Amino acid sequence: MRIVQFEIPGTGRRVGLIHGDAVLDLTSTNPEADSVFSIFQQAYNLGLGFEQYISQLAEKPGGTQLNYADLLAATPGGDQPFLRAPVDHADAHRVLITGTGLTHTGSMQSRDEMHSDQDEQKTASAPETDSAKMFQMGIEGGKPEPGQRGAAPEWFYKGNGTNLRGPGEPLELPAFARDGGEEPELVGCYIIDPAGVPRRLGFALGNEWSDHATERINYLYLAPSKLRTCAVGPELVTDCEFAEVKLSCSTSRDGNTIYDSGELFSGENYMCHSLANCEDHHFKYPQHRQPGDVHLHYFGTSKLSFGDRDWKYQAGDTIRISSPGFSADLVNPVVSSAEDAKNPVAVQKA
Repeated sequence: MRIVQFEIPGTGRRVGLIHGDAVLDLTSTNPEADSVFSIFQQAYNLGLGFEQYISQLAEKPGGTQLNYADLLAATPGGDQPFLRAPVDHADAHRVLITGTGLTHTGSMQSRDEMHSDQDEQKTASAPETDSAKMFQMGIEGGKPEPGQRGAAPEWFYKGNGTNLRGPGEPLELPAFARDGGEEPELVGCYIIDPAGVPRRLGFALGNEWSDHATERINYLYLAPSKLRTCAVGPELVTDCEFAEVKLSCSTSRDGNTIYDSGELFSGENYMCHSLANCEDHHFKYPQHRQPGDVHLHYFGTSKLSFGDRDWKYQAGDTIRISSPGFSADLVNPVVSSAEDAKNPVAVQKA
């Protein structure tokens, strides 16, 4: 199933099921089914699986349909129906956005390219980097046998739902940022059920927008380099096998392509960690199993533009992540953040 969330200006939020070139408006026959989260809750209360309940909603007569191409082309915040991120929460602070890095077999090369200046200063006898050591841990122990706990992958925090952007929404370049950086990835979409059990709804395309120029200064700056807006969507794909998904990423400026990743691959066939191992090491923490929370988790990428480009992202650039056969494209413009100032934040006495 391919599911989207969208909004009709003046009417409100909706959930749609993609059928070919059309989107079946599930909310039109069940007004309470106005978000993926509410549909999950209804399914759970009825003792039904998420997909099973979606099928029941889709079979109700009288549902309206929209043209999917029109939804994809609409500008968020305009006067036409437009897409939202495929999974979110009415309370943005109940959304936890995280990720695991050094998971893909090509990710170590990207990390080395990012820190090439530092690498050039090392001698052959110097100890291997912490990144290389962690990557090797994944190679050796990232795919444990069922029921066993494997090596922990790199883990990072991107923020709560206030940092979440949907299709067409802008990715910000804060005034304090040194650069922007695209990261085409798959995103696992989860809701913690009332019993505290993580429930995977499916996967979506994601742009784990980061600041690799800041990270390059020192790998200990990885944590703050990740605290940026990020994009997910346009579709929640509920039946992805997560074995092999083809991706590509491009950046355009003034109508010209300035970056093209070529064909990329994601999924367990191209990762040194299994899906189960990544999920275990995220949800093993009790604070990550709070009933009613939404989790959006990025699973890493194999290639970044940062290591071999001589330009920086700027306002007006457009990033497109594609995966034919999996989802419609995820497209986001880049903007300068108007809210951030270069001056230090002054804290006031309470």
